[in-house]
Amino acid sequence: MNADPTVKSIPVALAGQRLDQALARMFPEYSRSRLKAWLLDGAITVDGSSPKPRDPVSGGEQVVLRAVPDATTVADPEPISLDVVYEDAALMVINKPAGLVVHPGAGNARGTLMNGLLHHAAELEQVPRAGIVHRLDKDTSGLLLIGKTLVAHTALVRLLAERRIARNYLAVCGGVLTGGGRIDAPIGRHPVDRKRMCVRQDGKPAVTHYTVIERFAAHTYVSVVLETGRTHQIRVHFAHRRHALLGDPVYGGRLALPAGASEPLKTALRAFRRQALHAVKLELEHPESGARLSFTAPPPADFAALLEVLRADADER
Repeated sequence: MNADPTVKSIPVALAGQRLDQALARMFPEYSRSRLKAWLLDGAITVDGSSPKPRDPVSGGEQVVLRAVPDATTVADPEPISLDVVYEDAALMVINKPAGLVVHPGAGNARGTLMNGLLHHAAELEQVPRAGIVHRLDKDTSGLLLIGKTLVAHTALVRLLAERRIARNYLAVCGGVLTGGGRIDAPIGRHPVDRKRMCVRQDGKPAVTHYTVIERFAAHTYVSVVLETGRTHQIRVHFAHRRHALLGDPVYGGRLALPAGASEPLKTALRAFRRQALHAVKLELEHPESGARLSFTAPPPADFAALLEVLRADADER
C-alpha cells in the first residue's frame, strides 16, 4: 500500500449522501469502481472503521485512503524498442508499429507493447494495464496513449469515455467513394466466430465519421474520426458498407485484383497483408495541467509505398 495515505474530512455539505457517492465527490481523481473496491478491501477507512458503500454519511468523519496498486498488470519487462512521440511524468504517447501486439494474451505472452512499457518505466507496474488507455489492433499502426500514474490513467480513461480525446485515422478502403459520411451502426460480438465483431441491432452504439482524401481507380484514401471506440470499429463499419479496408485479413474477404490494374499494383496488393489503417492524430487535454495537446505521426513506410503505387496506377489509366 501507499506509504503516504490521503486524509480528508467529509464535508458537512455531503451529509445524508451514501458513502460511495461522497467518496466520488471527494476523490474525483479515482474512478467510482476503484474507490468502491478499495473501500470493500479496507484500503479506505472512515473514523477507523470500514463501513458499507451504501451507508449514509453525517459530515465531519475522517477518511483515510491508501491507494492500492492494481494487481491486474501481469507481464514481464522486456527491452523492446519504443517510438516515444511524447513523455512527461503523467503520460506517454507511443507510435506503435504494425505487427506489435498491445497486450499479452494466448500465444503472445512476450514481445508485446505492455512488456516494453514495463521495461521503459517500471512504475507502470502499479497502473492498470501498464497505463494503456486504449487499444490498437496488432496490425494497425499509429498513436497510442499511456497514463503513467494511477491518477493520470483514471483521468485519461474518463476523458476517453466522455469523448474528449480526438482520434483521427487514415485508411484505404475498397471501392471509389463519392464523398464523406457518417456510419451509425451498433457493433457486437459475431454470433458464430467469437474472434470477430459485426454490426448487429443488439450491439453497442458505434459511430464513425469519414472524409475522402483521394480517389484511385478502385480504392479510396480516407480520413476517419471515431465518435465511439468499439473493438475493430473502423474495420467492421467499412466492411458493413461493402468498402472493407484494403488488406484486412479478417473482414476483407479474398483479395480481388481490380480490372486493368498495373503489374506494380497487383504486386503491391498481393504483398500488403494487413489492414491499411493508421492512427495519425491524437488531441486531448493534459490530465494535470489542462493544456491542449496535439500529436501526429506520419504513415509508416509500407502504407506510404502503397499510396504511391495506387497513385501511379490511377495516373496511367
